[in-house]
Amino acid sequence: MAIVIAEIGENHCGNMEWAKELIAIAARAGCDYAKFQLYNAAKTANDDPERDWFFRVQLDDQKIKMLIDECRKHGIKFLCTPWDRNEAEILKRHGVEEAKVASFLIADEEMLQYLNQIMKRVFISSGMCSFEELDRAIALLDKVDVYLMHCVSEYPLQYQNVNLRMMDTLRKRYPNAKIGYSDHTIGILAPVAAAARGAEVIEKHVTLDKAMEGTDHILSADPEELFAMTEQVRIMGKLLGSPEKVITAKEKKNQAFLRNRFHHALSK
Repeated sequence: MAIVIAEIGENHCGNMEWAKELIAIAARAGCDYAKFQLYNAAKTANDDPERDWFFRVQLDDQKIKMLIDECRKHGIKFLCTPWDRNEAEILKRHGVEEAKVASFLIADEEMLQYLNQIMKRVFISSGMCSFEELDRAIALLDKVDVYLMHCVSEYPLQYQNVNLRMMDTLRKRYPNAKIGYSDHTIGILAPVAAAARGAEVIEKHVTLDKAMEGTDHILSADPEELFAMTEQVRIMGKLLGSPEKVITAKEKKNQAFLRNRFHHALSK
């Protein structure tokens, strides 16, 4: 059954009551993780067009603790993307043992080496990087449980660029990693299709309202879509079943009945 990550990210818009509401929604929808972003806005360039936004939505120690507690309250796991080693150290101080590495951070070897020492599980998005960079990242994360997610870093992502077959390539190249999909399309078709192709983890941005301020809301699942997506991903897990040929108990009964019926029909 695929792990489902609700990527809240910056979609709380700096309002911690909205963050709490999104955690509660993700938990009720049956998601496994509620995920956030952790960075230091002061490190952005003065001319960065999103500098003010980063200051508005960044999380400090107190907010991280509050979000961890809120996730625990609702029975959903807390997950976070640290943007460098310093932020990873903050997660360690809070006892966090699972982390997500964003696509653009895949070449930060210092952080990867640190995560390899302090984490038990690391999720990686593979967008914006070469196979050589992925090879190096996977090699550095040799002490943790690795989930590698196919990802295309376009916002929003057009269907013709999703390329779910890449999951097959990743499975062959990285047999020790669990393979999944991180989605940036509008709607829930792509993540459900990824689940149908055997993704072991699905990540989808979530929002209270697609019309809210910020760049990620349009490609995020609103509460209704999140409930539908999680339900369908769970169903896909059941539909995929096993590669083994199994005759079910009901099949055996039908087999005996039908073979007996036609045996008598042929003997007449």
